Amino acid sequence: MTRYSHSKQWQKGRFQNPEGWPGRTGLRELLRWQLGSRPPRDHQFVPKTVPNDGQKLRENANTPSVTWIGHATLLIQLEGLSILTDPMFAPRMFTIKRLAPPGVALTNLPPIDAVVVSHNHRDHLDEWSVKALGPQVQYVVPIGLGAWFQKRGLPLVHELDWWQDYTLQARGGAVRITLVPAQHWSGRGLRDHNQSLWGGFVIESPTTRCYFSGDTGYPAAFAEIGKRFPDIHYALLPIGAYAPRWFMSPQHIDPEQAVIAFGELGAQNFIPMHFGTFQLSDEPLDEPPQLLRQAMGSQTEKIIELAIGETHWSQRSR
Repeated sequence: MTRYSHSKQWQKGRFQNPEGWPGRTGLRELLRWQLGSRPPRDHQFVPKTVPNDGQKLRENANTPSVTWIGHATLLIQLEGLSILTDPMFAPRMFTIKRLAPPGVALTNLPPIDAVVVSHNHRDHLDEWSVKALGPQVQYVVPIGLGAWFQKRGLPLVHELDWWQDYTLQARGGAVRITLVPAQHWSGRGLRDHNQSLWGGFVIESPTTRCYFSGDTGYPAAFAEIGKRFPDIHYALLPIGAYAPRWFMSPQHIDPEQAVIAFGELGAQNFIPMHFGTFQLSDEPLDEPPQLLRQAMGSQTEKIIELAIGETHWSQRSR
């Protein structure tokens, strides 16, 4: 099959992680985990939230900002543009309920100029959410995923391979979006395993450079990303859904690995995500930020720990 023969990651009819990166756990391991002895679910945990009606975000014309909406959904504002990551606004994913509503309701968002989608797993790409955003939004996605959007009446989709980029024009200057490698996999059903690529994104304007990892294991390509994109101002990295390690480690970093990745990136600030919104794994829900602070040691001042709904306003405005 030569469907995506131009991509180095397309091998034997599927996309693959590079040689030497840990292989994904399979169905047998999944059943072993799901059917084995697991800790009880935490029904008492309440994530930190702050009210956000979106008014300041809608009024924002030029101040870089990052707002955590929940899980891997964040709103990044640069050069007057509003860019959404991995849109998931639904109240549940299958039988797994949200632990808190979206930090900014979809109807209260500013007009969205573009959406970046790291991969097609349902907690990162929710069909109801993208349909609600509407056909006027531009989507920047890994190769192999464009047809999924087009079939749903969302025609403005731009497919990228690793290290390829797409530029959005803005009033304050161009915003360049580059798809960068991640150690993960793709699939929404039983027949589409690794039929689309996955990755993270570097989103950069004349004043600000952000890295959004999506889902990833370790070692991935953090050092190479940091080399190609020096002076990353904000690294948006996952710190949850890591237990048990024997099952999760090929696809999800834990807080200690996230700190290592942060160092390899050479980033200035760490914005944690992918925790406290859905209970997807076995670690205690309040554990990820605690382990993150421990692992950061004397550099905890570099952590910008947002509550769901909270906005970090940068000083990098024009």
